[in-house]
Amino acid sequence: MRIGVIYPQFEFGSDPATIKDYAQTVEGLGYTHIGADDHIIGPNPNRPGGWTGWVTYRTEFTEPFVLFSFMAAITQRVEFETCVLLLPQRQTVLVAKQAAGLDLLSGGRLRLGIGNGWNEIEYISLGENMRNRGRRVEEQIEVLRRLWTQPLVDLKGRWHTIPDAGISPLPVQRPIPIWFGGQSEPVIRRAARLGDGWMPLYGSPEEARPGLDLLERELAQAGRSRAGFGLEARIRYGNGDPDVWYRLLEGWRAVGATHISLVATGSGFKTPAEHLEAVRRFAGVAQAFQS
Repeated sequence: MRIGVIYPQFEFGSDPATIKDYAQTVEGLGYTHIGADDHIIGPNPNRPGGWTGWVTYRTEFTEPFVLFSFMAAITQRVEFETCVLLLPQRQTVLVAKQAAGLDLLSGGRLRLGIGNGWNEIEYISLGENMRNRGRRVEEQIEVLRRLWTQPLVDLKGRWHTIPDAGISPLPVQRPIPIWFGGQSEPVIRRAARLGDGWMPLYGSPEEARPGLDLLERELAQAGRSRAGFGLEARIRYGNGDPDVWYRLLEGWRAVGATHISLVATGSGFKTPAEHLEAVRRFAGVAQAFQS
């Protein structure tokens, strides 16, 4: 299994020096990838009608393409994954261009995890329709892959029109891998048909069993198998118990996980130094597990 970390966006701060330290520490410890979540704009909780979502205008999120471009310049091997980029609220051709640029400048180190999102205020603010996001994302994937692999694209779809045009330069990976986040039945079905992998948020392999069973059925129906299809699980730092981590690593490996990511947010850490120490502690267990 490939073991990485989720960058603790809203708990880590935005100081470039500490972000550099985080990326280089993660790479130096032997982690294979860094993931980062995506939220572009946050509502005011005191707006008319109120707001109960956890993301507000005070919640810090460094835009993933910008964050990873910075990290790519000061690392050599560690890979980057959006987990997840909220694709339907973004312009597809612009995402294709941004992702291609990051993949090229990082030497092919990008994995694009995508999701539909839940925050209607973001959709309104970005001028996109939240109501058709599930249907629209399938056409977005087609557009992305064609733009990443063909010098010219001539396409007229339901939501996209490209009149014999293309992006340049193309990415190193042609196409860039697209993974699906989320665990609803439509997402699992879509991942099985269209994705290179799946990154759900289950707390344990036991909790994931119904979703994994559905994934197996949907892959078979699509004429595909688990071979070559990625599965990424998250392990929460929790109270820092290595025995719990080890059991989860064993359990996820037993059900075919190809990737694991450590999540340290929500563990009570108040400083970047505490997050870096958590990364170091988990790395020791991960290295023992892999040996």
